Order: sequence, then C-alpha cells, then structure tokens
Amino acid sequence: MTDLKIVIADDEPLAAERLERLLKKIDDVELVGTAEDGEEAVALSEEKRPDLLLLDVAMPGMDGIEVARALSKGKNSPAVIFVTAFDRFAVAAFEVAAVDYLMKPVDAKRLAVAIDRARDHIVSHAEADHDVAEKDDEDSPWLTEFWASDLSGLVRIAADDIDRVSAERDYMRLHVGERSWLIHYSMTKLEEGLDPSKFVRLHRSALVRRDFVAGFSRNASGRWVARLQDGTEQAVGRLYADRVREMAGR
Repeated sequence: MTDLKIVIADDEPLAAERLERLLKKIDDVELVGTAEDGEEAVALSEEKRPDLLLLDVAMPGMDGIEVARALSKGKNSPAVIFVTAFDRFAVAAFEVAAVDYLMKPVDAKRLAVAIDRARDHIVSHAEADHDVAEKDDEDSPWLTEFWASDLSGLVRIAADDIDRVSAERDYMRLHVGERSWLIHYSMTKLEEGLDPSKFVRLHRSALVRRDFVAGFSRNASGRWVARLQDGTEQAVGRLYADRVREMAGR
C-alpha cells in the first residue's frame, strides 16, 4: 500500500501539533492538511481525498460526528479515527463506523495501533468493494461485526468470532473466548440480525453460535441443557426446545 494520506481536524492547535509530531514517527503516512473546525474538515477532505481523517469530536460549528456523517454520504469517504478528551461519544462513534477512538492526550503507541487498524480497514474495504462490483448478488444481509467500548477506546468484534451472547438488562454481552464486551442491543434485534445458519437462540436471554454447542442433555426437571465447547452449560428455554430437535435433526 502507498503512503496513507491523512487529514487532522482539531480546533485545539496544541492537540493538532501533537498529532503532527506523532505522525512523523510513523512510517508510510503523509499529512496532507489540517482543519480547525468541522466545515473546514469537510471541505479539506473533499479537496485532498485523504485515506484517513484524525477527527476531534467537540469542535465549533459541525462537530466530529456530523463531519463523519456528511463525508460518509460521498463516494470513497475516508476512514475515521476519533480523537477526543471525552469518552461519552463512543456509541455515536460506533454509529458512524469509526475505525478507532483515541483519548487525549494521545499515546504514541495507541496512535500507531490505530493507524495500522485503519490500513487494514481500508484494504479490506477496497477488496470488499472489488468483490461487490463483481458479485453484487452475493451481498450478505446479516450483521458481520460490532463495535464495543473498553478502556482503550473501541473494539471491533467480528460476528463469526462470537461464541455466545447473554442478556444483561438493556445490554447484550458478547462472549469471545475468555473475554466479553457489552453492547447496547436488544436480543430480538440480534436474533434477527445474526445469520440463523450460524447462531441459534436457546433462551430468551441467550444466543449461541451453532458450532459452539457440543451437545445436549436433560436436567433433573427434564429440561434441555446445552453443553458448550468451553465446558459451560446453557439452559434451553421451554419456548426454544424445538431448536434442540432442529439442531439434532429430529
């Protein structure tokens, strides 16, 4: 891949200068412009066609979320990494599909990781666009990824990596190996959005990846219990007993 063309948008001169200094220490990147507010960020992005926008959230006029939304409506919109002093915008950043979410003052190593993530994102989307152009009829209608917040910012989680989902009030916990993340979704929305050939709902508060189910047994009350690949068990709700028979081919 050629040098990654980057635009910085931040109304704080010292913060923008810090990002410039950090970018100089990263290979294969080119800073093509700096904007001081949202309107200038949109105009500069349309002029310079950057691959990546390092975008502050709280700016006068158009804020960073509005800038990302405006640019996403055009063709070849840049990838976005939000850089902010506030963590309350994480959900909004998810909604505009930001590549990463960095907290000020930006750490050099975290910025480098975010830049690498942006490269991967850009390459994968370029490949996906190529595939779509050739195989438009093979687009998947199912959810393929999620964004969840953690102490480092935002984490991208591939749907195929999820072992199971458990409900926690208004949130869903995505379990991936020994780690888990909370997202603000309803169980019904997840069940409708995840590929039913890969995921099955076994309880009103549980979705499980089909190949994560090792087997089924009955408990003392005669209810079905799913044995999972990690050694844990998941009770099967009475309303979902037919899923057991469907999976077992009975």
